[in-house]
Amino acid sequence: MNPTPGQPNFQTGLFINNEFVDALDGSTFDVFNPYDNTLLAKVSEAKHADVDRAVAAARKAFPAWAAMSPSDRGVLIGKLAEAIEKDRDNLSLIESLDTGHPIRDTRNLDVLRTTATFRYFAGMPDKNEGTVIPVETGFLNYVTRVPVGVVGQVVPWNFPLMFTSWKMGPALAAGNCVVMKQAELTPLSTLRVAELAREVGFPAGVINVIPGYGHIAGQYLAEHMGVDKLSFTGSTMTGRKIVQASAGNLKRIQLELGGKGANIVFEDANIDAAVNGSAFAIFHNQGQACIAGSRLMLHEKIADQFLEKFLKLAASIKLGNPLDPSTEMGPLTSKLHQDRVLSFCKIAQEEGGELLLGGKAPSNPELQKGCFVEPTVVRAKTINDRVCQEEVFGPFVVVSTFKDDAEVLEMANNTIYGLGGGLWTNNLQRAHLMARHMEAGMVWINCYKRFHPGSPFGGIKDSGYGREMGHFAMHEYTEPKSVWVNIDAKIPVFYPR
Repeated sequence: MNPTPGQPNFQTGLFINNEFVDALDGSTFDVFNPYDNTLLAKVSEAKHADVDRAVAAARKAFPAWAAMSPSDRGVLIGKLAEAIEKDRDNLSLIESLDTGHPIRDTRNLDVLRTTATFRYFAGMPDKNEGTVIPVETGFLNYVTRVPVGVVGQVVPWNFPLMFTSWKMGPALAAGNCVVMKQAELTPLSTLRVAELAREVGFPAGVINVIPGYGHIAGQYLAEHMGVDKLSFTGSTMTGRKIVQASAGNLKRIQLELGGKGANIVFEDANIDAAVNGSAFAIFHNQGQACIAGSRLMLHEKIADQFLEKFLKLAASIKLGNPLDPSTEMGPLTSKLHQDRVLSFCKIAQEEGGELLLGGKAPSNPELQKGCFVEPTVVRAKTINDRVCQEEVFGPFVVVSTFKDDAEVLEMANNTIYGLGGGLWTNNLQRAHLMARHMEAGMVWINCYKRFHPGSPFGGIKDSGYGREMGHFAMHEYTEPKSVWVNIDAKIPVFYPR
């Protein structure tokens, strides 16, 4: 697709061996703009044969890429970061049209975070250091970290551009070749990143991008005997299927799955800061975030005061066209998902919950064609209600109250998930104790949804295992290799004759 004024520049083919190609059987799928459900593009659909040729290209490219000087790999990744930064306007437009993210977020958060992540991992290839192990006298034992090989990566539809960098950056830095499958809902920004990678000089086969459906291309990647590791971000249900599908060749699996984040506001919190932070925790990106603060737990002493301010702020959030810089909340990414979120609004009331705000699509005629859901606040009847236990993945927050620290800790841990959670308090001791005992891979104190390329991102329990970002991600994409050297060891004869 050629760029014109006001029109994004993106590709629609499979990216295999540095070429954009059609699917072998000619299959395509439709990609829609969630703001008005108009057709945005027809994109080639990868099936088994296409996965095979992408994996073959990656396997062929792997020896030379792994053998490349680490600093040279870093230079290429850095050039990709620079190219993404220069393409900021185009990429932010693509992401807003494809996902429904407001342009102010895609431009000022998504693209910048993507650039920062690639730039961080550009500095990692020559810092992937090994160790020397003190062993018996006369031996040298050293451990190097070697790339896993060909890595399959499945990117979710909620932050496709950002997650592309989270997965691709460390995998490339460690010396692996990549076969990445994006969600069929939002493939366009990743295809553009692949195009930029080719432009800055990445060798053929190192990066392969194959849009397609999870139950076809995604599952086959998990099953594929030529794939050495699979990194998946998505729902817990699909994560379980990935693990089952991978059993054939015992490939390494890394999973970042669902969440049901507890966001706790204590009686001594800065209420204004907590109100604003809690709104960001659930309403940013229309609540379509695995780390969203979707369970709001308020100390009974400040609950009424907090809710008065929180509901007022939530009701004031401006819904509109994602391309309007003044829009604060766009549509959900698909009509199917809009229907799912709205169904939870009904479930909440059927379970005896009180609808405090929203719970419906907006009445504004200009938004009727889009996949919008108003900011929704529900007061739960019990903490065991479905809306307190299941991931809604939308602008939907459930409110509960508590009396003391022990009660709220039990409430916070009363879920199968363990991805992220937050708390607001001015009591330093309480803050650290709660962080220690909350069952989550990440805890935010007096903030929410903060992350950095150097800090590990991931969860426990049914939220998955393994970590994105930092040195932790480099370890996810490498294997330790132990090498023993006999320098002057006095080895006794084992079979004396």
